[in-house]
Amino acid sequence: MDPERFRPDHFLWEFAGGVATVTLNRPERKNPLTFESYAELRDAFRALAATRAVKAVAIAGAGGNFSSGGDVHEIIGPLTAMGIPGLLDFTRMTGDLVKAMRACPQPIVAAVDGVCAGAGAILAMAADLRLATPAARTAFLFARVGLAGCDMGACAILPRIVGQGRAAELLFTGRFMSAEEGARWGFYNRLVDADSLLPEAQALARDLASGPSFAHGITKTQLNQEWNVSLETAIEMEAQAQALCMATNDFRRAYEAFAARRRPEFEGD
Repeated sequence: MDPERFRPDHFLWEFAGGVATVTLNRPERKNPLTFESYAELRDAFRALAATRAVKAVAIAGAGGNFSSGGDVHEIIGPLTAMGIPGLLDFTRMTGDLVKAMRACPQPIVAAVDGVCAGAGAILAMAADLRLATPAARTAFLFARVGLAGCDMGACAILPRIVGQGRAAELLFTGRFMSAEEGARWGFYNRLVDADSLLPEAQALARDLASGPSFAHGITKTQLNQEWNVSLETAIEMEAQAQALCMATNDFRRAYEAFAARRRPEFEGD
């Protein structure tokens, strides 16, 4: 992917200062997802794994809402007419979007305002960091439409963010979690005013982009891979991962900058 020339069909893309900003852009319908937008987002996050110019990503929604989830008419209606093979193709494709977000080495910052529901809540959940406005309302509302809460990795990821009991409540009831609850429970890293939401998310992404991007990618990988291993295995994995980071030029640059009493300038190698 060339981040300077990438022009997606189903969302907005901006690239500056090492930060890619993805904006869901159907504000008249609260930015719902379609079959096509799911697939294009999946492909974009997959491509980021080989796009070293992008150091961090911000994802937001246009028009005062993050995303209302799957489009009722363009996704949910057609799904009711499908057989199991087609349905499984769809659920695997949507799950692949989350896998692509978790597998790309760049830290992802979600900027959440207004409605953040269904698959929209999953996108926020799949990010590495989340900022929200006091007006953010987040719901994993699958139970409300007759579905299980185990959608796109929610039963694996959400308990690790907010805890098992809180995740169970949100997934069983499908109720909206307020922004205050989300911040108190650790789903949101912090709350910010609506006017400064995207600028603050981009500023956080820029701060991450200015850091050691190779090492950030290792951190993200280990956060994912250490979920289901013993402590002994995790410590050995981290020993090997940190040894790789100690062999980078960024580690040497940091030492030289410290010795010279100046701020290090990382280059990701």
